[in-house]
Amino acid sequence: MRQTTSYDAIVIGTSQGDRFLPMALAKAGRKVAQIERGPIGGVCVNTGCTPTKTMVASAHLAYQARNGVEYGVHTGSISVDLRAVRQRKQRIVEGARQGYESHLTGMEGVDLLRGVAHFIAPKTLEVSLNTGETHTITAPQIFIATGVRPEPLTLKGIESVPILNSTTLMELDTLPEHLIIIGGGYIGLEFGQMFRRFGSQVTIIQSRPRLLMNEDEDVSEEITSILREEGVTVLTSTMSRQVELIDDGRIQVTVSTPKGEQQLIGSHLLAATGRIPNTEDLTLEAADIQMDEQGYIQVNEQLETNVPGIYALGDVKGGPAFTHVSYDDFRILRTNLLEHGHASTRDRLVPHTVFIDPQLGRVGLSESEARRQGRPIRVAKLPMNAVARAIETGETRGFMKAIVDDETQQILGCAILVHSQ
Repeated sequence: MRQTTSYDAIVIGTSQGDRFLPMALAKAGRKVAQIERGPIGGVCVNTGCTPTKTMVASAHLAYQARNGVEYGVHTGSISVDLRAVRQRKQRIVEGARQGYESHLTGMEGVDLLRGVAHFIAPKTLEVSLNTGETHTITAPQIFIATGVRPEPLTLKGIESVPILNSTTLMELDTLPEHLIIIGGGYIGLEFGQMFRRFGSQVTIIQSRPRLLMNEDEDVSEEITSILREEGVTVLTSTMSRQVELIDDGRIQVTVSTPKGEQQLIGSHLLAATGRIPNTEDLTLEAADIQMDEQGYIQVNEQLETNVPGIYALGDVKGGPAFTHVSYDDFRILRTNLLEHGHASTRDRLVPHTVFIDPQLGRVGLSESEARRQGRPIRVAKLPMNAVARAIETGETRGFMKAIVDDETQQILGCAILVHSQ
């Protein structure tokens, strides 16, 4: 009979919120097991925040260099060495990963288990270690933070075409001649502008009437205008129907547009239609943990599942998929479980940023959300071409917008589409 090791707490995952949680628990005197199946640091460090923003920085520098003449700066011909961009990205990722791993492994009271975990009972997990061994562990408190991954495309012909996702795209060594992106959300826009600035031809296919459907229409229109100004082709209300390889190895995408069917020819295809939760390997049914129909773990306002003592934090529980949400989930758990407080997710304001240029930052209610709620509002809006600092730096695209309650004068929300420097 296999021996079972008992812990005070088990944390599954090592991303933003769950990198701090085991440390806080250990400092409080708890014996903690932390399980990670992949690279330490999760999506944020390895395939999300850190690598994408290093590449955004490279793309921004290329853009500035090409436009230097407008500032009286002549730089000559500009080219991008994508292999060097990737190598720089990887150095930064590895540095962040190694720093966190050394801190974690040096933490007294935390056992790091490298492998895949699944439930065999409500408070018991079986861990298949990367070494080939299998351990059974149990704890009265278990925290699930396994995150999400790119959602695969399901188009006709997809099995015969090489498809890139947000992870594999960043591993290219050569610049795509023409990158076709299916999806007009945050990921599609960030990579679309990035690779256009690197020098690729870029086409974004969006099935919805406009880009960034969760934003106000004027925000979406301004961003679309900016992307088109930089040479990105944006197709809205356009459904992807079929993909196939043609004779020269390029990819043909058949789409339905408001003007009829057409074929797009590209060298590379990026799927950016969404993300799905990493829950299928956890065998949550063995612990009677409830999920929704998409596979996201259901939690209450204190992040506890329907099984007392089992919690979920970060993207795996659904909701806004931002790394700072995961960190704030950690704050709630620390407050309630270690500091005897009463924190919750109720009425939590979640700011977010889209790392295009100019960057979009928003928090609170959008104008459309406020109007749907029947709020009496006033909208204050200032275009950046009326801001002296923006004129001086030549960054006049975008605007600042605030939504104000007309009765209380309280600011309900704001959207800021401005250059970050």
